[in-house]
Amino acid sequence: MNYRIAISSGDFNGIGPEVVLKTLAAHPLNTVTPIILGSTKVVDFYANRITEELKYHQTDSTDELVDGQINILECYNNEVPNIAPGSLTEQAGLCAMLAVEKGIELCKTKAVDALVTAPISKEAVNLAGYQIPGHTEFLAEHTDTSDFMMMLVNNDLRVGLTSVHIPLAEVSGALSEEKILNDISIMDRSLKNDFNIGAPKIAVLGLNPHAGDGGIIGNEEIELISPTIQKAQQNGHLVSGPHPADGFFGNRKYKNYDGILAMYHDQGLIPFKTLSFGAGVNFTAGLPIVRTSPDHGTAFDIAGADKANSSSFTQAFNLAITLAKNRQKEALQA
Repeated sequence: MNYRIAISSGDFNGIGPEVVLKTLAAHPLNTVTPIILGSTKVVDFYANRITEELKYHQTDSTDELVDGQINILECYNNEVPNIAPGSLTEQAGLCAMLAVEKGIELCKTKAVDALVTAPISKEAVNLAGYQIPGHTEFLAEHTDTSDFMMMLVNNDLRVGLTSVHIPLAEVSGALSEEKILNDISIMDRSLKNDFNIGAPKIAVLGLNPHAGDGGIIGNEEIELISPTIQKAQQNGHLVSGPHPADGFFGNRKYKNYDGILAMYHDQGLIPFKTLSFGAGVNFTAGLPIVRTSPDHGTAFDIAGADKANSSSFTQAFNLAITLAKNRQKEALQA
């Protein structure tokens, strides 16, 4: 089986194109066909700045894709990229989102098996008229998905987020029984269908320090999170908590669970990025398509200097292939 993996090359003034090319130059193509969504001009610009040799097939049409080779599918709608590594530009934001839109289209029409997204600049895409907080929300909207969750993955460490790109002051108000139950369900389903785990064990973190200390440092655990966990257990989910976040990670309790549900962005991402050593993957659980990305940003400060570490993008690419395989198996068994 040859898996077609679409790659949106991200902000062309960031490190996205570099990590994409470094990954593909080292990846065997006997069972996978990478399709870079972007521009030959961008690929050539960065290929000349890294040592890896790259051969590719350029096309304007999905009908002309060649399996077993690196393909470049032009999708910038006649925009000629003005490449300036390290610069924040409206055009780079626009082209980044054109590539993402093309990737979603290819996944929805089954022309490809998965989408890997290189980093975008939220500021640049907003300059280009895309009023979005990030990839995750855009992908959900354009796949008509209401139930989705950002999940960070590194081997057996999988951290899901109940709230994502909102101010910390708004987190408590954003939590509800319905939201937490739904996220537990999304994670449980994804661990089964995407990661092939038969009976996944899920840990839910508390919101407050020490999970509230019995109500001394906040009541969310007593009034909301604990009762919701009990209801999830009654629904058949193997879930426990609320766990104090510091002790949970500090004592390595995460090793006992298949998935961890954090209450807010930094609560989950700080320990995850510390433990994944730069090789983490962002996966959007709950989507009808497979989408992964590296867990880092555009790194404008080192763009174009051949200094970018491609390990996170490589992991994202490999995970996309694995998830595509698992979903195919699930579809055949259904």
